[in-house]
Amino acid sequence: MKYQAALIFPLSILQGLSMHRSSIQFLIEKRAKSTLAEALFMGAHFVVYFGLLFSVLESLQALLFIAVHRRLFGTYMVSIFAPNHKAMPLLERDSKVDFLRRQVLTSRNVIAHPITDFWYGGLNYQIEHRLFPRLPRNKLREAQPIIRGFCRDHCIAYHETSVLQSYREILQHLHEVGAPLHEGRKTR
Repeated sequence: MKYQAALIFPLSILQGLSMHRSSIQFLIEKRAKSTLAEALFMGAHFVVYFGLLFSVLESLQALLFIAVHRRLFGTYMVSIFAPNHKAMPLLERDSKVDFLRRQVLTSRNVIAHPITDFWYGGLNYQIEHRLFPRLPRNKLREAQPIIRGFCRDHCIAYHETSVLQSYREILQHLHEVGAPLHEGRKTR
């Protein structure tokens, strides 16, 4: 925790590996609806992925490609997920906050722009996505003014900010959380 603000971006390169580990663990614990089918598809993915790479590239090139690809994938995933939730309020599972407020108050939207819409794949409309997870992503933009207006009319804080400001908020929060650990070190 002490160094999380400084390490969030360098450690993001490991997110791709973490997601693979979590997927495999999910299958091992048999939490999937169809464990066999998902295990077969995951196995097929790895066979095709590694098979293509090692059949087209030299072994060292294939390993280098895998290392770069997995790191870029992890960084990309963190760049999408972190701005939506990090440094936002956390509510207890048994909190009496209703579904609407739970979704709106714990999520952050990133201001819409053709580039952010493309980069985030619609998840920059995180509040709308959390309220209506089955709404097609190309309809989230249309839902935004309706939901923002509803929140305004019912005095529910609707948080939307730029990409850079979202990272400022995240880094400030991580620094604040880790600050007591830094202060404890100075007093010793």
